[in-house]
Amino acid sequence: MNVVGIVKYSIDLIAVLLLALGIKGLSKVRSAREANRLAAIAMFLAVLGILFNGIVEGGISASAWIWIALGSCIGSILGALIARIVPMTSMPEIVALFNGCGGMSSLIVALAVALFPLSNSDQIDNFAWVERASIVVSVFVGSITFTGSIVAMGKLQGWLATPSLMQSKFRHLINISLTISSLIAAIELLRSGQTGLWLLVISSGILGIGVTLPIGGADMPVVISLLNSYSGVAAAAAGFVVGSQILIVAGAMVGAAGLILTKVMCDGMNRSLVSVLFGGALSTSMDTAKGGGEYVNITSCSPEECALTLEAAERVIIVPGYGLAVAQAQHTLREVTRLLEVNNIEVSYAIHPVAGRMPGHMNVLLAEADVPYEQLKEMEVINPEFPATDVVLVLGANDVVNPQAKNDPSSPLYGMPVLDVQEARTVFVIKRGMSAGYSGIKNDLFDLPNTSMVFGDAKKVLGDLLVELKELGIGRNG
Repeated sequence: MNVVGIVKYSIDLIAVLLLALGIKGLSKVRSAREANRLAAIAMFLAVLGILFNGIVEGGISASAWIWIALGSCIGSILGALIARIVPMTSMPEIVALFNGCGGMSSLIVALAVALFPLSNSDQIDNFAWVERASIVVSVFVGSITFTGSIVAMGKLQGWLATPSLMQSKFRHLINISLTISSLIAAIELLRSGQTGLWLLVISSGILGIGVTLPIGGADMPVVISLLNSYSGVAAAAAGFVVGSQILIVAGAMVGAAGLILTKVMCDGMNRSLVSVLFGGALSTSMDTAKGGGEYVNITSCSPEECALTLEAAERVIIVPGYGLAVAQAQHTLREVTRLLEVNNIEVSYAIHPVAGRMPGHMNVLLAEADVPYEQLKEMEVINPEFPATDVVLVLGANDVVNPQAKNDPSSPLYGMPVLDVQEARTVFVIKRGMSAGYSGIKNDLFDLPNTSMVFGDAKKVLGDLLVELKELGIGRNG
């Protein structure tokens, strides 16, 4: 191997190692920020390696360099703008959009090679079998990932609703027909060249819409992580198409990581992936649920009463939910907990794996407010601690604290692992109103005698609570 080859493979190897370290680091809040930087450096090195190879081999024309520079500039500017202006509450939609962009990129690469072969041949049927199969996989998975991700983003943003046709069993016949059509197109593409190419693009693209559109909001975190895995698979297939080892490795790692995350999410919701994709309690019946009965024993209180109870507590657990993210109240919450800590009150945060609208949503939100990492406790760790807890503050969480998941076999939530907040001595639920969560069903926690509702926007309520605590003298001894 010559010097140029050694340099090229060295760059690729470093990029792969940094990407692996980045993905590993994302598993913990403490290391996530640095891990994200490592992954960004890895991607930069990967692009640098490809450009270096193009310079040495002279395979990139002058006009191609213009397109590369233009695309790099536009992408960098858009990335910087999105990072600065998109709020945390919209992060799930952005993740879905990025997944879709990854799928579309793989699709475009496969289409380019299929229509303009890299070899001296003018026809796909002269390609090696692996290259043909890779084009099929990249087109199929890339199309599904792109359209499915756009639909997921639209549903999360509230732009799309589930049509009545997609709530019936007839949707399965449509999706089966599209799958058969895609299979026929794939076989034709493998057998005779470009004949089935556009049929495969169209059929798989519509299939992505047909599979994603019926899925309800409660299952959307699972869908996002699954689409992330799809984008990795599509990228790996595109790597085989263009003969890029680093793209194959990076795509395989992303695909595997997304699949593992999907499994974790399904376990956290006590759901099977089949029931998520093909319709089950949480995707259809939960979207159309009528609330599961009326509330009969609601107790409401003021921030002043809440502050008095907190003053006498020795141990407090915070349960963050999507309502906290919507109100952007994490910094006010941190001010409240600092006062409690100064008063020698032990504070912990209970993190449910599907709290918010995407995996890790609450972890990132609280890290933004400089909450100590050691105070963030996962469900398995925190659940045994609730019986010994004086006060629990539930901030915008709903389904993840619903006792129906353990007590009511007829509930769509039954069997889903939840936080056992009802076992604490006192529970305060801060909500704007009595609206249901993603499940659309009644939350039995609100009716329990040890639960009090503090109605209002989370940021305002926490601000009032902060004022009341200071008037009580909490924090002055610090």
